[in-house]
Amino acid sequence: MKLVLAYVQPHKLDDVTLALEGIEHFPGMSVTEVGGFGRDRAELLPRSREQELEDFSDKVRLETVLHDAQVEGAITAIARAAHTGRYGDGMIFVLPVERAVRIMTLHEGEQEL
Repeated sequence: MKLVLAYVQPHKLDDVTLALEGIEHFPGMSVTEVGGFGRDRAELLPRSREQELEDFSDKVRLETVLHDAQVEGAITAIARAAHTGRYGDGMIFVLPVERAVRIMTLHEGEQEL
């Protein structure tokens, strides 16, 4: 199992959601509005520390736990749907998941996805 985290532009959320729903047995996802900055910020003019702290760009963070076989399809779906070709398109991270427990049943393992 893998945790896929993706940071994308808010206006691309619908496109990314539709792309992920096209993955067979897609288990669902969590979405959080976040702010931050990346490499593209270095391209901007120098600012005071106060301006830097106020100048975060809006992003949406998507989180989903997938079977290993679904990960490449999810990465492709997210990248294609979120791509604009401009700075700030976002990032995708993949992390291992050691354990999954469904709270309602207390069952655990990959079958619980």
